[in-house]
Amino acid sequence: MISQRKDDHVRLAVEHQRQHSGHNQFDEVSFVHHALAGIDRPDVSLATTFAGISWPVPLYINAMTGGSVSTGIINRDLAIAARETGVAVASGSMSAYFKDPSCADTFSVLRKENPDGFVLANVNATASVDKVQRAIDLVQANALQIHINTAQETPMPEGDRSFSSWVPQIEKIAAAVEVPVIVKEVGNGLSRETVLLIESLGVQIADLGGRGGTDFARIENGRRELGEYAFMHGWGQSTAACLLDTQDVGIPVLASGGVRNALDVARALALGASGVGASGGFLRTLKDEGVSALIAQISTWLDQLAALQTMLGARTPADLTRCDLLIRGELRDFCADRGIDTGQFAQRSRSVEAAHQLTGSTR
Repeated sequence: MISQRKDDHVRLAVEHQRQHSGHNQFDEVSFVHHALAGIDRPDVSLATTFAGISWPVPLYINAMTGGSVSTGIINRDLAIAARETGVAVASGSMSAYFKDPSCADTFSVLRKENPDGFVLANVNATASVDKVQRAIDLVQANALQIHINTAQETPMPEGDRSFSSWVPQIEKIAAAVEVPVIVKEVGNGLSRETVLLIESLGVQIADLGGRGGTDFARIENGRRELGEYAFMHGWGQSTAACLLDTQDVGIPVLASGGVRNALDVARALALGASGVGASGGFLRTLKDEGVSALIAQISTWLDQLAALQTMLGARTPADLTRCDLLIRGELRDFCADRGIDTGQFAQRSRSVEAAHQLTGSTR
């Protein structure tokens, strides 16, 4: 039953990507164009560092799948793409492995095909410390993702209905493991209050996992005979909204959910993300065109991101947080309701320029 569910998830996720890859709230974020801000391409670096982790590029392949023969093939190809492009890669939920160890190779292939890369293990918030360590060991993980997904479990026919144990268990896991711990949403977003709670539990990183990409409430409702949870389609906050909501929290944040192109990557970095993950769009490319096309897509995104940084005058991904941004539409309404001053983002370069004048430094 688990392997069938994993295959269903892939099929429905790809269908969702083909049908719903248009507008999302990243489109309500735009850069103010400063015509003489550009720098030289050789001076641009894509490297990012956060919570003691160093990546050569700020893009990663986020959690997708594993647990069946066909999803093992997907993980093999994702690992090859990660190896060839230098991006980090996360496994899908490893709950299937805990229930059926015979599917271990559908996850361990991530390390087999990518021996020197950055690999993240993925578990749910109910996993015991022993199971978590088994997951880490299986893929020789450099970091651990704990996914939280109440809005997926609720319409899931066989989903969990008890969530009160998640907070103490996350704290227990974070205290027990030796690799960095990331708590990630699966597509409904992390609010500021949730990220602050996550930080208090000893977790080092939050993956905001916002609305805008794969909609797991929709996917799980699609697995129901009557589809009676359609009212949950689109639940939660967008990734852009989450980034605005979590400005200056104490831990680094990663952005995933609805990332469609290199411009969305740049927008997310400019809004404060230390790294940016994509999954659904990459899965669609892999299923429709194959691993070579996915490698080409990731390589193109990275080249385009470097080009955008060059034009915007951002030597590093972190420097994008100095660029001026305009926030419009429903995203601006969200900020108004949450007490977030969007005007500050439109004038960030002025404060940078003032600091340069004060210190006598140059851009």
